[in-house]
Amino acid sequence: MSRYWTEPPFKHGSETRTGVLLVNLGTPDAPTAAALRPYLKQFLSDPRVVEIPRLIWWPILNGIILNTRPKASARKYASVWMDEGSPLKVHTERQAKLLAGYLLKAGHGELDIAYAMRYGKPSIADTLNGMRSRGCTRILVVPMYPQYSASTTATVIDEVGRCLAHWRNQPEIRFVRSFQDDPGYIAALVASVREHWAVHGEPDRLLLSFHGVPRRSLDLGDPYHCECHKTGRLVAEGLGVAPERVLVTFQSRFGKAEWLKPYTQPTLEALAAQGVGRVDVMCPGFVADCLETLEEIAMECKEAFLEKGGKVFHYIPCLNERHEWMQALSELTCRHLGHWLEIQAPDAAAREASATRARALGAAR
Repeated sequence: MSRYWTEPPFKHGSETRTGVLLVNLGTPDAPTAAALRPYLKQFLSDPRVVEIPRLIWWPILNGIILNTRPKASARKYASVWMDEGSPLKVHTERQAKLLAGYLLKAGHGELDIAYAMRYGKPSIADTLNGMRSRGCTRILVVPMYPQYSASTTATVIDEVGRCLAHWRNQPEIRFVRSFQDDPGYIAALVASVREHWAVHGEPDRLLLSFHGVPRRSLDLGDPYHCECHKTGRLVAEGLGVAPERVLVTFQSRFGKAEWLKPYTQPTLEALAAQGVGRVDVMCPGFVADCLETLEEIAMECKEAFLEKGGKVFHYIPCLNERHEWMQALSELTCRHLGHWLEIQAPDAAAREASATRARALGAAR
């Protein structure tokens, strides 16, 4: 039996396309326990996400977690669910559509723009197959994680590789590894904070809360911790505020092992106990609002801060569809597409310019 999947028949002279695939973490299909169970199983079965030997982890996952956690998680999802669906999926879909518009305005309307979820739907496999059917032979994959981590960015790269492993006619592939210090991304974060402060005034402290990962990942060489702190430093510099007013913290712990510190909720509770009256919290590691920002931060952490004596808590939304962010994403995409834009360019002048540069490079050699 062939190890290759069935593919569209190759046609000589077929016009090829360049595609851009945005990939975010994922979401269940509905805020119900029945929908959460397969989603959580796929997510928590990924060895990049849970680095516990399968022999130990499998009974825990299937015997305990998948029998208890879906119901509790479903209630949380229900509290943030939008009319159009899961916030993460809604915002990611909007971002893909807007990106196509921004690229069209920049003269690149011929690009094929798609989005997928690493876990859940639309899957990376289905989306790549769709791009193949539309003639994409060059694909830029953009994991929507500004800071690189093996448990996020690397697992997207893994999955793309698994999907293409059985393709006979594989496309050229490029990946955006991270963009934690991209000037446009930083400027978008700064603009969001400034806009919020222009309306509400400045807080006593600004917390930049990033998704947590086990401390062990840092010890094993994962750059995530350092990249989060770099983003935090650049945001503070962009805002022009004293470094001590901006704190980098980590949220969403799971299990009993030590994770990256300081933890977000305990930090908020400590600030309240110290008499800090107002805090603003932003989540720069998420470019789209989701359960972890809307429920964990804007609801749970707010309640914890106020219960410990804090006076005012503001959550500053993720970048979502902000103009500054969409412009930055468009520019980031174009930089990584590089000469593919010239290959795809429909006008003769652009093609001739590309050929001229190629001839000049050949002559220089």
